[in-house]
Amino acid sequence: MAFMTLDGVVQGPGGPDEDREHGFAHGGWAVPHFDDALLGHVERFVRGADGLVLGRRTYEVFAATWPLAGDDDPVGSKLNRMPKYVGSRTLQGQELAWENASLLGDDVAGELIRLKRDRELQVHGSGGFVQALLRQGVVDELHLMTFPVVLGSGKRLFGSGTVPATFSVEDSVVTGKGVSAVTYTRRGGVEYGAMGPETGNW
Repeated sequence: MAFMTLDGVVQGPGGPDEDREHGFAHGGWAVPHFDDALLGHVERFVRGADGLVLGRRTYEVFAATWPLAGDDDPVGSKLNRMPKYVGSRTLQGQELAWENASLLGDDVAGELIRLKRDRELQVHGSGGFVQALLRQGVVDELHLMTFPVVLGSGKRLFGSGTVPATFSVEDSVVTGKGVSAVTYTRRGGVEYGAMGPETGNW
């Protein structure tokens, strides 16, 4: 699951100091667009998860905030209880403080393929990590919440090196504040064609 702007930026949606890497000055861009409909959608999505997969930076952000959530917080309580798998070379050898969190080993793709055979694993945020998983063919679905915002700078979900692929839309909803929440299922490679009056496809 990723919060994304219209121009594909996924950096720092939740607050000014969430991720200032490379001088990013737009942190918190998603917050004004949250409403009960979007919160309910996030809650329903998280409820279906059996485990959470995170890159290092997103893990550190989540581990600093979600443990503060009470048992009456449906999202926070679920995230705190469920198994969490962290892909990070930097954290190797360290003990993870967040409840039920553990580090993935060197063969991240192999471990995730094994883990997701009988459970639903969700990756939240972790844009760079998601790109690596896409290149390795581990991602089955994309759940993107696209906000009616353009920033012009910041880390993008689909950067250079993204493997071309085609997806089918499985579910979609638009909130009253204009956030488009769409679930895409990976279908295969990209198909090509031509259009215009000379092709008969116009």
